Amino acid sequence: MNERLLKAIDSRRDAVVALTTDLIRFPTINPPGEAYGPCAEYIGARLKKRGFETEFIRAEGAPGDTDRYPRINVVARFDGRSPGACVHFNSHIDVVEAGDGWTVDPFAGIVKDGKVYGRGACDMKGGLAASIIAVEAFMEVFPDFPGAIEISGTVDEESGGFGGVAHLAGLGYFSKPRVDHVIIPEPLNKDRICLGHRGVWWAEIETKGEIAHGSMPFLGDNAVRHMGAVLRAFEDELFPALDRKMTRMPVVPEGAKRSTMNINSIHGGQTEDFRPGLPSPNVPDSCRMTIDRRFLLEEDLDTVKGEVTGILDRLKRERTKFDYEIRDVMEVLPLMTERDAPVVKAVAQGIMAIFDREPDYVISPGTYDQKHIARIGHIYDCIAYGPGILDLAHRPDEWVGISDMVESAKVMAIGLNVLLRGTATG
Repeated sequence: MNERLLKAIDSRRDAVVALTTDLIRFPTINPPGEAYGPCAEYIGARLKKRGFETEFIRAEGAPGDTDRYPRINVVARFDGRSPGACVHFNSHIDVVEAGDGWTVDPFAGIVKDGKVYGRGACDMKGGLAASIIAVEAFMEVFPDFPGAIEISGTVDEESGGFGGVAHLAGLGYFSKPRVDHVIIPEPLNKDRICLGHRGVWWAEIETKGEIAHGSMPFLGDNAVRHMGAVLRAFEDELFPALDRKMTRMPVVPEGAKRSTMNINSIHGGQTEDFRPGLPSPNVPDSCRMTIDRRFLLEEDLDTVKGEVTGILDRLKRERTKFDYEIRDVMEVLPLMTERDAPVVKAVAQGIMAIFDREPDYVISPGTYDQKHIARIGHIYDCIAYGPGILDLAHRPDEWVGISDMVESAKVMAIGLNVLLRGTATG
């Protein structure tokens, strides 16, 4: 190991804490997309002081982008003294809503008991901070490094990444020859390398009916009851079938090695806008369900869709007046980077150096922005690696360990040394 590099990171322990707390204090809640601009500007200003060329790219026209909530991303680049590969660290700056159940202020960046608490501490502002500290230490120890380093803070990952990495990838920011290797510091635990993710298909199913007076429902056709038939068929047929499917992918946690489907929402009939008044007596003529289907490398997307539409088509044949529409919302194929890819081997050297053991190689149960880097940018030398415990993401009292951030920064710095200078020690 290069002791100077490790000491440079140890000396920045307070800096990684300060940076993480500063980032948490930007309430970058998605939706709607608050504080994106100020957070991106903060990151850009810090990196510009260290010699990075910074760009701010707004994803105009992306879902959710408005003048009130602009989708602003920051990309910073530092070119070394000689030609070489480019390593890009990509982190999303958006966080989910805080929700209830917190014992600390979710946007105060509280530090106690060796942890930093706050919404986004684990997912993934701690990872962003660790990657910046790793890069700054590396540049101090090896000022004559070849190649280039990029750091980006992107938006909307929690809602699909279309205003962030997808937009930038479409503009060429995640393609060769600009970028060769990508590390995404998502919270997958400090001794694990995430090679990819399961596939996802989001869809909206709408059952149709006919409006009528609620006192005479026999004169109408209740779309909510039709949706109830869909739910029964899913419970009796689809969910048991999904539970029997297993994958060879090293997905964590164990339950995610099976195919899964979540029903995100159901809405039928009139909205709750009548409150604090009373509803009008109507038979609902529409009911909508949003499904979140996660599928495996062994599954084909057409088959995945056919399992759902087959049930709907059967109900249309068997159930009086049953009619439906189905709309695709998002579809992403499963993805798994090879274990002998350069970025995988480089970060593995870092994990072995810091923790004296082989890393665990895992697959994420949910997708993250690697999907756009591969699908749009055609960069396949990409992994997720960062501090934080995945199970803490999106939960009350979310936290990231300070020692975990420091150790992960060391791993990232060693990986950077391998990818740019060809050595873990020199």
